[in-house]
Amino acid sequence: MISPKIYLAKTLAKFNALYGRSLIVSMGVTLLIGLLASIAVFMFFNTAAPDTITITSGPDGSSFRKSADKYKKILAKEGITLKILPSEGSIDNLKKLANPKVNVDVGFVQGGVVKDIDTEHLFSLGSVSYQPLMVFYSGEPKNLLSDFKGKRLDIGPEGSGAHAIALALLKANGIEPGGDTTLVNTVTGDSVKALTENRIDALFVMGDSASTDLMRQLMHTPGIHLFNFTQADAYARRINYLNKLLLPMGALDFGNNIPQQDVYLVAPTVELIARDSLHPALSDVLLEAAREVHGTSGLFRKSGEFPAPQEHEFRISPDASRYYASGKSFLYRTFPFWLASLVSRILAVIVPIALLVIPGLKIVPAVYRWRIQSRIYPWYKVLLELERDAFNPSLDTERREELLRQLDHIENTVNKIKIPASFGDLFYGLRGHISFVRERLLSEQSSTPEQTDAAP
Repeated sequence: MISPKIYLAKTLAKFNALYGRSLIVSMGVTLLIGLLASIAVFMFFNTAAPDTITITSGPDGSSFRKSADKYKKILAKEGITLKILPSEGSIDNLKKLANPKVNVDVGFVQGGVVKDIDTEHLFSLGSVSYQPLMVFYSGEPKNLLSDFKGKRLDIGPEGSGAHAIALALLKANGIEPGGDTTLVNTVTGDSVKALTENRIDALFVMGDSASTDLMRQLMHTPGIHLFNFTQADAYARRINYLNKLLLPMGALDFGNNIPQQDVYLVAPTVELIARDSLHPALSDVLLEAAREVHGTSGLFRKSGEFPAPQEHEFRISPDASRYYASGKSFLYRTFPFWLASLVSRILAVIVPIALLVIPGLKIVPAVYRWRIQSRIYPWYKVLLELERDAFNPSLDTERREELLRQLDHIENTVNKIKIPASFGDLFYGLRGHISFVRERLLSEQSSTPEQTDAAP
């Protein structure tokens, strides 16, 4: 009958043989695990950069739409398709970005329009320009916004930045909807005619919702004035998203001296807002496009002033922060976008495999040796216990014969173990130990009768 200890040793030996059959098997299993883990990581993160982006801009003719058209041409050179989604302006853009059901990636949003909109999953790629508010009016010159109280004011369509900023500035001057001041969102027909025909008294416009042609026409229309924000410094200090800008005399038309005097304006900055799911490579190419479009000098900006990592109502994305600190990543700075994307995708597979395989190559020999040793050492434990019983002074003949039978079974089982030649010392050491115990048992067996006959 096989003892429980011998049975347990045989079971452990079979289990260990499943993994430690050879060095090649051990390495193969490790490589397979590494490959499967790498494929899982690749499938989960899917690092390939998309080649299509959707941007929400503004109405046709607006500064937002013109900027988006320029982005489209620049990105096309990198093999990236930019889809332009028209909108009513900044607030409309922000609502589209915040709505996961709308297929859009980035958009232009001016400061001061965030109210009850959830922006948790939105990041800023940086400020790209100033967006001055221009108030055109007819009649006598006015020095303060409070002078428009009781007038008919077109503050722009809902969803536009002009509408939001106008409401904020008018409220600061005690003018709110529902009072004696008429606030309209749209004017029937031409806005210039509405002013000249006295259907409205003032028009609030910004580049997100009004075309530059309209603003140019208003500047050249006799009898229509551009409001001078004489309190621009105070507005900029009281409302943190506003900046003070100067439109110098004659800056728009030297010959006709338009404007005829220095005009101060207030302006929020326009930020390029993206969802947090935007691929880092796309963040880089968008900022490269922004640098090309907005980085030159202009009427209200210095060369190289934009894009800039100015944090206002949105957090600057980590990818944008890295771009401003060190520029585009090495791959996308060195290779064309499609090639860099391919290399990046390959590295996403190779690097995890390397991280698993390289330590594995160092660990495998130790694991392999432990596995081979684990086939031998359980038998040593069984043999040591058997030897302890064999050297018991009170051992009788029947028990000694039982131990010899167990020892024969151990030897037969051990002889069937397959051991690589490099581990032969362990195998032959175990067999030598078995022989030693057998000789001891046999010597004790042969000496027992003599001891009995010699007894008085």
